[in-house]
Amino acid sequence: MSDTNENTLDNVVKLTDQDGNDVYFELLDFVEYQEQAYIVLLPADEESEEVVILQQIGEDEENEEYAPVTDEEVAQAVFALFRERNPDLCE
Repeated sequence: MSDTNENTLDNVVKLTDQDGNDVYFELLDFVEYQEQAYIVLLPADEESEEVVILQQIGEDEENEEYAPVTDEEVAQAVFALFRERNPDLCE
């Protein structure tokens, strides 16, 4: 998923996927791991408790771009850092 337009309001982030569809998430945290930036999101319009972790792959003055993390070890490491930083969200 790449972001072509990010807006935050009350921790809700709108990302635009590769098909041009707007998808809304609750922004839980920004995590830095091995000098890379990641965001941890929770789908806003679903009853899912599974987080989504995206890596920032680009940024300009108006837009940031994100891509799904495909390396399971990286995803687990980022999630572990997220859990350390947010124990109240991971009960």
